[in-house]
Amino acid sequence: MAPMGAIEMSALGQAMRQWLWLYPAVETVHLVGVALLFGSIAVFDLRLLGLSRSIPLRRLAAHVLPWTAASFALIVPSGLAMFVAHASELIQSPVFALKISLIFVAGTNAAAYHLATGRGAAQWDLDAMPPPLVRASAAASLVLWISVIACGRLLAYV
Repeated sequence: MAPMGAIEMSALGQAMRQWLWLYPAVETVHLVGVALLFGSIAVFDLRLLGLSRSIPLRRLAAHVLPWTAASFALIVPSGLAMFVAHASELIQSPVFALKISLIFVAGTNAAAYHLATGRGAAQWDLDAMPPPLVRASAAASLVLWISVIACGRLLAYV
């Protein structure tokens, strides 16, 4: 049996396909996680783009970024559970490959901000326009995460 077939035949894979309400419940948890992830990222990225400059950036980050991190506690296990249900199909899907690639690029963009670009945030924490590189990173983040969401929805149709 192929590796993906073995994953699908696991107890979790079978349950995800056979229990009437399990897949929709897991998908709902995944969507709630995506909403938390994108909502927290969007608020932060919009601030980095220069909106709501009266809100201190570091204070906003302290408030919303824990929600971003917490969203992964919902997204990762639910996403893996949905993958297990249809692993053979998903692993061959160019849309799935694109989604995973976009997640990797978005994560790399976020890491670059937090490890390098955003280190000077104290200088533009309040009432100042963030530097162009920061604004470009924020714009890229929004486009990347919207694209990830679009790919996730397209998986149901392509």
